[in-house]
Amino acid sequence: MLLFTFLMFNFRTRIVREKMVHKFRMFDTNIVVDVNSGAVHVFDDISYEILDYFQDYDRDALVRKFSDRYDEKEIGEACDEIEKLVQNGELFSEDDYDGILPLAEEQPVIKALCLHIAHDCNLRCRYCFASTGNFGGDRSLMSPEVAKKAVDFVIAASKGRKNIEIDFFGGEPLLNFETVKETVDYARRREKETNKNFRFTLTTNAVLLKDEHIRYINENMHNIVLSIDGREDTNDRMRTRVDGSGTYRDILPKIKKLAESRNQDNYYVRGTYTRENLDFSNDVLHLADLGFKQISLEPVVAAEGTGYEIRREDLPFLFEQYERLAREYVARRERGEWFNFFHFMIDLSQGPCAVKRIRGCGSGHEYVAVTPQGDIYPCHQFVGIEKFKMGDVYTGLQNTELQKQFARSNIYRKPKCRDCWAKFYCSGGCAANAWQFNNDINIPYDIGCELEKKRVECALWIRVAESMRSE
Repeated sequence: MLLFTFLMFNFRTRIVREKMVHKFRMFDTNIVVDVNSGAVHVFDDISYEILDYFQDYDRDALVRKFSDRYDEKEIGEACDEIEKLVQNGELFSEDDYDGILPLAEEQPVIKALCLHIAHDCNLRCRYCFASTGNFGGDRSLMSPEVAKKAVDFVIAASKGRKNIEIDFFGGEPLLNFETVKETVDYARRREKETNKNFRFTLTTNAVLLKDEHIRYINENMHNIVLSIDGREDTNDRMRTRVDGSGTYRDILPKIKKLAESRNQDNYYVRGTYTRENLDFSNDVLHLADLGFKQISLEPVVAAEGTGYEIRREDLPFLFEQYERLAREYVARRERGEWFNFFHFMIDLSQGPCAVKRIRGCGSGHEYVAVTPQGDIYPCHQFVGIEKFKMGDVYTGLQNTELQKQFARSNIYRKPKCRDCWAKFYCSGGCAANAWQFNNDINIPYDIGCELEKKRVECALWIRVAESMRSE
């Protein structure tokens, strides 16, 4: 019989397409996900087994198949429960999201900027995708004039959208903090004139962080991202200064102070794990033990041959690491020692809007990156790749066809995504990673896909475990 059911996306339209169910077992819990409705169920063993044959066998055939292990009454009850879920649209439901594609392909509206406030950095992180901060070009800082032009550009490009996001990025933004402040001041003036609302984020390695920065950040930044990879040896193996020395002992008190000053909210300590610390769950728990409540640790995306890239043979061990982390995550939260891990924070009750579920982060059509010279690219990871230059803040977008290409990229135009059970959770993955590994923004990075699916399974198990305990 069915043990537990919860959480649906609550989104329905008329278009009928493929039906899809994903089932997995974690820590003696049988979890069944109806992909299209978003319903999540916990099944007992008999229902879990019967589900594989339910659509192809009639009831008599199911009784004959399972009669050596279960009696006829148990089999009948399991079939009744499954049939009830089907009738309620919570199992083998229709794929209705395809019907929203026309909405997803309306004229793109840019509503977020990644301002490369500095193409320079005071660190030389081994895995840096930005070529140690200069993105493969000259080291440079964004002038206040370019930053203000970028603000003007996004105000115009956002059209009727009221809310605009600006992320101060690098390199290292604190190398050019005066321009950060001038940009915020200018945007605040412009938002009153144009009926816009700006929200700011800043990403920093924290080496230069001082009390004056903390005060300003807390007064003006909606969110702050603080880079640290976990344990001291892990961090200092990858995140070093120009002279090769580590940063852990220098930055730790600074980022702890900033996190506490924000009441452990509206920030992330964000790190990267590589093949040199596949036991990354220990780094996450180390950060939690230090008192951080908002934690993100991402797998490195690195080319084959670097030595620290994630390889396919690493996946089974990494899956174990995510499961170990999920179990400890629930145990600690039960003891009142809660922390948030970014990849386990999935909103299963409603989730992001339907269009976002279909096409993801909005890079290249809702969100773009601006270099210190004012050039516009689809996102920070495409900066420096000339074929992806879209225009500049002075003359606007010239390559509007590229913008449309990114807007048209969605899970229904990616063959690998269309038939994937996790498509509505990851929304097709990262376009930049797809380009890096497959030379095509519509062919996802395979290892990234496998890791994402495991993270989603862990997140689902966490929600099931916490919801069942609260019943």
